[in-house]
Amino acid sequence: MQPSIVPPSRERLHGLDAVRGIALLLGVIVHASMSWLPGAQYFWLTHDTSPSDFAGLVFYVPHMFRMLLFFLLAGFFARMACERRGAKGFIRDRARRIGMPLLVGWGPMLATILAVGAWAAWLANNGQLPPPPETPPLSPSHFPLTHLWFLYVLLLCYLAALALRAMPGRSDAVRRMVDAGVRMLASPIGPLLLALPLGAALCAHAQWYAWFGIPTPDQSLYPNLAASIAFGSAFGLGWLLQRQPVLLQNWAMRWPLHLAIALLATAGCLWHAGLAPRLVPAAQDIATLAYAVSYAIAGWSWTFALVGLGLRFLSAHSPWRRYLADASYWIYLAHLPLVMALQVAMSRVRWPWYVEFASVLLAAIVVLLVSYDLLVRNTAIGAWLNGRRKPRGLERR
Repeated sequence: MQPSIVPPSRERLHGLDAVRGIALLLGVIVHASMSWLPGAQYFWLTHDTSPSDFAGLVFYVPHMFRMLLFFLLAGFFARMACERRGAKGFIRDRARRIGMPLLVGWGPMLATILAVGAWAAWLANNGQLPPPPETPPLSPSHFPLTHLWFLYVLLLCYLAALALRAMPGRSDAVRRMVDAGVRMLASPIGPLLLALPLGAALCAHAQWYAWFGIPTPDQSLYPNLAASIAFGSAFGLGWLLQRQPVLLQNWAMRWPLHLAIALLATAGCLWHAGLAPRLVPAAQDIATLAYAVSYAIAGWSWTFALVGLGLRFLSAHSPWRRYLADASYWIYLAHLPLVMALQVAMSRVRWPWYVEFASVLLAAIVVLLVSYDLLVRNTAIGAWLNGRRKPRGLERR
């Protein structure tokens, strides 16, 4: 009999830790590619003079699944923490590790991004600052959360999970019914079942820019319906999967199937949408619905496949993988202004796009890793973000 690759609940789940870190690091890659997307001047802070459709491929594929993957694992680990700490301990822990970074980090992050934007505008206008664009005042409907929106949505997911957990009438019959539903969603038809409501919400989304996938809920305190369905269902599935972690072993065995479906669905989406961004809203018709469902199937299939791959091949302890998994939270929180500033700098040179992109990515990762090791890992900030201070360098058993 094959040994379990999902260890007891009090052991560190190295495979899932690694995949969660990969999901966050993919966000750095996605954002680093955006300056080289064709038409970037219409949706990004800076644009390069050597755009490439292949940069669209670097953006498009991981963007299909990276946040679905992250929220699924966030839900899984959240229930694990709630079971260990109890509701009150869980609330204190998440308020410190999720709520405080959002509360403390949002203002400086927005100010830094605006400063980089002003620098880019100054360079583009030959040393003259153009008048700032008119923006509506801050309100719940207009609130630029920046890339920290995921912390805000996580807090909403925690509140929803705790509220449902506290509801009376959670009988054994209800639990058995919910567990049966989760087993169905974790089966090979799960990506299709999960894709249907998400695809319908995407197609119905007003002014949906289909090439960019799930509309990012970063401009309002009211998440849009498509994002709520996507990330809420991912978090909820992860939370409920933690009740039946043996189901993840099936994903570890079926990763070739899920990966094949993901590749086929992704190829179909690219055939329809192309490598370059489409900067016009999608029509609300049958073709758009088919694309939206295919996009959602691809995103969920990638999620199932990568969780399975992580459990199958990354479940053993590795000091460097554990270090990167620990560092990934800080890297994602801090990366965006640095990546944007490097993109602005690269817009002044005339190198091939892939050299510029690789230079931005490498420089950002090096700076962020060094800052993590020196300023975060074994400091009060590290205890704040990771739950405890960790020794600098790689941890051994």
